[in-house]
Amino acid sequence: MMATDLLLILARINLVAGLAVVLVLLLRAPARRLFGAHCGYGLWLTVPFAIAGSLMPPHVAAGRASLLETILNQLKAWLGADSHAQALMVLWLIGLIASAAFVIWRQARFLSAAKAGLAGPAVVGVIGTRVVAPADIAQRFTPEERRLVRAHERAHMDRLDARYNAAAVLARCAGWFNPLLHLAAPAMRLDQEIACDATVMERLPSMRRSYAEALLRSSGAVADLPLGCQWTARGAHPLETRLNALVNGAPTAERRDFGSALLLILCATAFAGGWALEPPYRAPVAPMVIYIDLTP
Repeated sequence: MMATDLLLILARINLVAGLAVVLVLLLRAPARRLFGAHCGYGLWLTVPFAIAGSLMPPHVAAGRASLLETILNQLKAWLGADSHAQALMVLWLIGLIASAAFVIWRQARFLSAAKAGLAGPAVVGVIGTRVVAPADIAQRFTPEERRLVRAHERAHMDRLDARYNAAAVLARCAGWFNPLLHLAAPAMRLDQEIACDATVMERLPSMRRSYAEALLRSSGAVADLPLGCQWTARGAHPLETRLNALVNGAPTAERRDFGSALLLILCATAFAGGWALEPPYRAPVAPMVIYIDLTP
């Protein structure tokens, strides 16, 4: 039964996480536009809050079972056969190991490119982070732009973004079968970069034009970086989105505060929603006993 219980928990977590990811993907752009980049990035906190809610002790309920409870009960009944549960557990472990190996290969590929001077600027690592830069950084960027690039990477380190990215990588490995997690990862990274851009602009507000020029001078990434934070990403769309965020500027302090309050409410709602979606505990019904007096 241990394999069955673990698979049911995994299924519930991924279902709740998938619903939270869909909500964030719908809200991130308008939240960033109305309340600022930090609010748009902070929306991703609703995913771990929803997961945490789904792991709370089940509440006691009576009455008819919900649709989700019915589905999970049917899944539990199907997994009741040891062969089914063990086969799925082996399949999940194979996917987990393959996903972890792919992450290690990507990290080694980036480090090899960085050693050759072909990768960066980036923050590499999880616990002990360091900044790496390409060999041609002096030719590619002006002294003022290099100062901005360093400020950007320092902001990543101050905000502990590399650790959040590592947590996201771990979630993708554990939920390798969930397409919504793979869809969320690049979107979260982009929101993280936009929030980091906003942090630099808060510290150096007079250098917005130079910052945009530094972004335009950036070339596409030679190799992607799973464990760390990368200055640029492949494709034109992330760069276009970051430039648009720079042009739009920061919202007023009142709107930022209002967005922060809404974010707290949304995280609490996600936690409660994750708990509500957990199948409740139903106390077993005692059998009815009828006594018949047959004495004359």
